[in-house]
Amino acid sequence: MSELIKQLLEGTSKARGGAAALALEDGTVLYGTACAAEGEVYGEICFNTSLEGYLEVITDPSYAGQIITMTYPQIGNYGVNTEDTQATEPVLRGLVVRDMCTTPSNWRSELSLPDYLKQHNVVAVEGVDTRALVRHVRDRGAQRAVLSTIDTDEASLLAKVRASESIVGANLAKTVSCTETYTFSGLPESQAFAVAPAAPARYKVVAYDCGAKRSILENLVRAGCEVVAVPWDTPAEDVLALNPDGVFLSNGPGDPDAVSGTYTQVEKLLGKVPVFGICLGHQMICKAAGADIEKLKFGHRGGNHPVMNLLTGRVEITAQNHGFGLLFPSLGKLVPELSGGFKGHEDDLGFWANAHIAPVVQNERFGRIRLTHVNLNDGTAEGVAFLDIPAFSVQYHPEASPGPTDSHYLFTAFTRLMDERDDYLDIDIAADRLAGWTFGTQAKPVAGAADTVRSSASPEEGGAHA
Repeated sequence: MSELIKQLLEGTSKARGGAAALALEDGTVLYGTACAAEGEVYGEICFNTSLEGYLEVITDPSYAGQIITMTYPQIGNYGVNTEDTQATEPVLRGLVVRDMCTTPSNWRSELSLPDYLKQHNVVAVEGVDTRALVRHVRDRGAQRAVLSTIDTDEASLLAKVRASESIVGANLAKTVSCTETYTFSGLPESQAFAVAPAAPARYKVVAYDCGAKRSILENLVRAGCEVVAVPWDTPAEDVLALNPDGVFLSNGPGDPDAVSGTYTQVEKLLGKVPVFGICLGHQMICKAAGADIEKLKFGHRGGNHPVMNLLTGRVEITAQNHGFGLLFPSLGKLVPELSGGFKGHEDDLGFWANAHIAPVVQNERFGRIRLTHVNLNDGTAEGVAFLDIPAFSVQYHPEASPGPTDSHYLFTAFTRLMDERDDYLDIDIAADRLAGWTFGTQAKPVAGAADTVRSSASPEEGGAHA
């Protein structure tokens, strides 16, 4: 090779890293090239189907304990803007991509993704056939994995991964929660070109920080909430002493059964103050009501998951990140007169989507609870609303960081719940999804969009908070 050719290659090609290997506990071993920090990490292998928003994914505290595989082939092409991060430090165990971009192009970019990962000591590998890896995880299920840039011996890696700890039974929420109470108010200046200023604060909301994404708290602020965040195990009495208008339960990582320090306190709060939960927060509300939670085969992670709102019949394309899910039948027996006359539970909740019915159960602790949202991919529960007390929750991430804005209306619904409105979930989501966005213009948000009520009558009568 001539010297000129060498110079051309050096000027137009990214530097090649050292060897790296990914080993799964079932014996699968994949090889690639290191593209971030050096090291060896262990965690549960998972995959995310989002086409964009890799930085928000990587910095989501819900990924504590996990090695993320991105299904989109090139990651890092628009670089990193630190105001888009969802936490101060990324807590994922490792990252697997097909191709890592080292020369980003975007007017908001501050540095490249590989440089950001190196700064935070995150191990990553590129050159892996991520399509094959995702198909394998879908077929075989989530499992323990090891990602290493310092050991590529197959036998050695398999022995180590099989001796590593599982995230099942581990309380990862306490590892990413805040340690002290704090007031959240800051909104990113670099996003002002697209998002309108926050509404004036009308509500005081106490948020249990179980690993809260920054953008979720920002959406509460934008909806007119003064947000006071508290640690994951804050006693209910301390929360009530703050005299909140509502309590928010955040997203978070790991096995919800292990987060008893949160759901035992939520049980004391339900019925005393309006409560809204997202993701792990949804599971905390359900655990407080005595529900069982199952480990999903490979979880839901990405920005393209279809969910039907059983109250309206509308389908929302949602952003999700969770590996556990509610077993709706465990909340109680069906109430036939509020469930289309049906008396028995269905394992596949897609039945209720096809029947256009939002079934109601009688819960021993808190009265009637309605199933409000169902995942159309696998028929799992995605949302519930309590009919006799002011509380509701969803399994997915309505803040859309990253992802679609179809579910933005849920923040509006929370403010309406705090206003003691019976129709708090009865919202035109097509209008509400545009509320607060300017998209680079000086145009005001759609008039009344954040508080638009559908003209059609709500479904079956519930209680005061149906």
